[in-house]
Amino acid sequence: MIRFLVILLLSGLFIACNVSNKGNVAGQEEDRNAKKMLQGIWLDDETETPLMRIKGDTIYYSDYQSSPIAFKIVRDTLYTYGNDTTFYRIDKQTEHTFWFHSLSDNIVKLHKSEDPNDSIVFAGNALEATPTYNEVTERDSVVNYKNTRYRAYVYINPSKMKVIKTTYTEEGLSMDNVYYDNVMHICVYEGKKSLYASDITKQMFAQVVSKNFLDQSILSDMQFVGVNKKGFHYQATLSIPESQVCCIANLTVDFEGKLAISVDK
Repeated sequence: MIRFLVILLLSGLFIACNVSNKGNVAGQEEDRNAKKMLQGIWLDDETETPLMRIKGDTIYYSDYQSSPIAFKIVRDTLYTYGNDTTFYRIDKQTEHTFWFHSLSDNIVKLHKSEDPNDSIVFAGNALEATPTYNEVTERDSVVNYKNTRYRAYVYINPSKMKVIKTTYTEEGLSMDNVYYDNVMHICVYEGKKSLYASDITKQMFAQVVSKNFLDQSILSDMQFVGVNKKGFHYQATLSIPESQVCCIANLTVDFEGKLAISVDK
């Protein structure tokens, strides 16, 4: 079994509740007038802070790290289409008022902004993914096995591959945050002879890690841990960003240069 440090499944429960038959609105007529009334910037009634900007078919959140998300209104329900399909029951909607039930069953109360300065919050709000590493990191290990000297390298390379993680605000709103994944390069040398050299991406763990976990995780770390008769051993960490949920996978490069990946059972 995958060894999780902390298992946080509340978000999974939210997803299970929202990916339901109600989430299928294919063929149902969209309320164009309701969508038209939503155009603009919306503020939280209690804090007067901008929460979201709606333009066309898209919701832009004030959180710079949250991805824009498509939406529809069908009857009395707001549907959003991001990493997951989520729906919110609308309680009240006018030209300047928008109330709806969040996933946590709280009523989110918003009013439309009349201050042009509120647009500054969203100005140039291009999505900025969060990298775990900002530059290439190199780790060099020297080991001796049966009177032979080996060097085992790890290179952690930041990439532009985006990973979308669904998160939930205190108000119970679903948001898609975006992070950058990493590419690991591992290699083993006997003197100047290369026994193994290859890039490692998180997709290579698909046979030992569940798809649901893999989709929202990043390949966050790689460590060389030792050598024995089976070969050279590395440990990879796949983690859910901004949480303590992770999976440790074992990589073994044998003396013939073949790679095996496993997780502890």
